[in-house]
Amino acid sequence: MSGRLTYRPFESLINVSIEEEKSEIPAPVPTDIDYFLTAMERVKEIKEFREIPYSPSAVATPSRRPSDDIDAAAVLTEIVTGKSKVEIRNTQEYVEWAATGRGEERNPAARKDLLNRLHRGEFSVQDFLDLHGFTLEEAEIMAGEFIRDSVRRRLRCVKIIHGRGLRSPSGPVIKDALMRWLIGQRKYVKAYATARGCDGGLGAVYVLLK
Repeated sequence: MSGRLTYRPFESLINVSIEEEKSEIPAPVPTDIDYFLTAMERVKEIKEFREIPYSPSAVATPSRRPSDDIDAAAVLTEIVTGKSKVEIRNTQEYVEWAATGRGEERNPAARKDLLNRLHRGEFSVQDFLDLHGFTLEEAEIMAGEFIRDSVRRRLRCVKIIHGRGLRSPSGPVIKDALMRWLIGQRKYVKAYATARGCDGGLGAVYVLLK
């Protein structure tokens, strides 16, 4: 046979398979940058906003208080040397409480005035109890008997010496327990307040009875 062979029976199948492979290639997924560029296509720059004038606001200077000029070390030295006295009411150990009763006793100002008078020693101390050297259980029993006996004797103000608990690793255990106990004795106790320095100070308490 002369001439070139032109019969190609599988040519159409090859073309179909190639077209199918092209159609199966997935389209590229847009990235965040593509979305951003698309969104910014119509955005135009505002030349007037290239430079924004800025003026810093004035910073307020805190005013000095008279207490800022006080030398804490000097004040402490005066207290230690005895030149100045420590106000007992300004210490963390100071305690006071007043029952809420009727009439004037419901007025906070009246209760505060009563506590001030009690702490200043305006009520004469008619008897006292010293709890030094007793256990917590013994102190509670003795305090209960002392208060009830004082009420039977119609005493107005008494003093209980509880100590400060400075040598105790647990702190003022008897003092703390006594304060809670006195609050629970509203039937007999009207108020209490830390005693003056000359009467035991932070180691004692005045108790005003009903």
